[in-house]
Amino acid sequence: MSAYAVGHLKNGSRHEEVLSYMDRIQGTMDPFGGRFLVHGTTVEVREGSWPGHLVVIEFPDLEQAHAWYESPAYQELIPLRTRHIEADIVLVPGVPAGYDAAHTAAAARRAVAAGE
Repeated sequence: MSAYAVGHLKNGSRHEEVLSYMDRIQGTMDPFGGRFLVHGTTVEVREGSWPGHLVVIEFPDLEQAHAWYESPAYQELIPLRTRHIEADIVLVPGVPAGYDAAHTAAAARRAVAAGE
């Protein structure tokens, strides 16, 4: 099941270190099957506010996402970004094919009814 690295970059920077990070990040993702799904685009806010930019990287599974994030190659790059851009970064599993939110709602109702 696919997994995702999602970044909410709260401010942008064209600092040379950030540009170097951008030049080099794909090379850190390739060994783990990572690919950008969202990068360098403007979000269209429909509800609430969204200061900044969104980055979404897909990996084959959560194990590969963790392996990429913890890899020496990516760990070396992180300071190039963090010195200049405030961000929230999360790794999340995707949902299986055929996922239906109604099933999750039903399970939540059962848990509430059971006092959980």
